[in-house]
Amino acid sequence: MGTITPRDARIRRHIRVRAKVEGRPERPRLCVFRSLNHIYAQVIDDSKGNTLVCASTTDAEVKPNLDKKNKSAEAEAVGTVLGKRALEKGIKEVVFDRGGYRYHGRVKALAEAARKAGLKF
Repeated sequence: MGTITPRDARIRRHIRVRAKVEGRPERPRLCVFRSLNHIYAQVIDDSKGNTLVCASTTDAEVKPNLDKKNKSAEAEAVGTVLGKRALEKGIKEVVFDRGGYRYHGRVKALAEAARKAGLKF
């Protein structure tokens, strides 16, 4: 047996979370992925397999506002934009999928900014 890398451990945690969390048309799943430099978020309807809304730090609407901000502030900006876009599409409630990451730091900042924008978890 080989050693378990931190990435493998995150993937295992993500699988455990996904076994319990499912996005439905009335309450889709807000999925978070964070890389070393960026953070990505999507609102997904798992019954159809469609992405309804997405936002990231590479997004044209978000990127100009990120000058000299730390990563948590960038995640906050992404959460705000995602919340606004979801409300425009008529999505008010979501199920939060933290993607195997701890609910801490950038993930928490994104989630709380989406809540302030009007999404209910």
